[in-house]
Amino acid sequence: MRIDFHASPEPTLGVEWELALVDKTTRDLDNRAADLFAAARPVLPDPGRVHEELLRNTVEVVTGVCRTTAEAVDDLRGTLGALLPVADDLGLDLYGGGTHPFARWTEQQLTEGHRYAELIDRTRWWGRQMLIWGVHVHVGLPAQERVMPVLSALLTSYPHLQALSASSPIWAGTDTGYASNRALMFQQLPTAGLPFQFQTWSEFESFAEDQLTTGVVDGLGEIRWDVRPAAHLGTLENRVCDGVSRVDDLSALVALMHCLVVDLDQRAAAGERLTVLPPWHVQENKWRAARYGLDAIVVVDERSTERLVTDDLADLLDRLAPTARRLGCVDELASVEDLVARGASYQRQRRVAAAHDGDLVAVVDSVVRELRDGLG
Repeated sequence: MRIDFHASPEPTLGVEWELALVDKTTRDLDNRAADLFAAARPVLPDPGRVHEELLRNTVEVVTGVCRTTAEAVDDLRGTLGALLPVADDLGLDLYGGGTHPFARWTEQQLTEGHRYAELIDRTRWWGRQMLIWGVHVHVGLPAQERVMPVLSALLTSYPHLQALSASSPIWAGTDTGYASNRALMFQQLPTAGLPFQFQTWSEFESFAEDQLTTGVVDGLGEIRWDVRPAAHLGTLENRVCDGVSRVDDLSALVALMHCLVVDLDQRAAAGERLTVLPPWHVQENKWRAARYGLDAIVVVDERSTERLVTDDLADLLDRLAPTARRLGCVDELASVEDLVARGASYQRQRRVAAAHDGDLVAVVDSVVRELRDGLG
């Protein structure tokens, strides 16, 4: 089976930001995405920037093809600036966590469409449980033969991205003890979770052919890996991150993902052999980052060396500084340290819950407020 990777001559960016809809009064999830789309369509600068998702409680805001982090964030700001007043009129707020702290999955409604109905028919209980939201970042790559080596090498930074973005500690009214419950929920779906570490594009083609032949998937878009190639776009799509509520957090994470992919690709193009962790270390790092967040101790090389993820992150940011200068995102990449200093979303949510005697409505209030404050 041949899959053509439509290579991108520039390291362009595209961002997809999933947001939940919550009722302004009850703070529970609200299934009125269709009403929001209908009311917003006449006022949006580009209606194509807002997409429906699996459940009616979700909207996805996307950018066009961007060249810098600042351009991508400004694109998202423009769409949300038009969308929020419409949501206000409908009594809705936008919520940027990886999970909702107390919503019941049994009360959520499926978006109409054959693709979604088939997914739920196959996945049943696990599919219906997917009250999760994330951020996906596409980075353009110029050469098909380097896509899989870059993907495999990017997995060494998986726990850094997971820990920084973790925003799903509370599920169904209970603190799970995990920084990112979303990470472990999502991998229950078939074809979701960590990617296989193929060395060549032809290995990926062979895998995809097997998946299609055996009916595991009906199209490449159903391969729901945490990091996956988007051949039709010429990008590597990073789907590691939990939902994000602060615009400055989003900016920092997008810059980090942009720099990581471009740095790895340029090193591979120069003939460097990229560092790749054994799959068992990658899997363990994912669990540790989901469990402990920014306090995770992760495996950083094939010799089983371990470091605190934030210590390793500091060295990573130093290494990426020249790439950030080339990509015009020096300030955004530097702000990753600010994210660590103020605490990731899972930490902030827990602080709010503790300050309000476990009141989870207050947690939703805080996440909603962070998004609004960041949009000015």
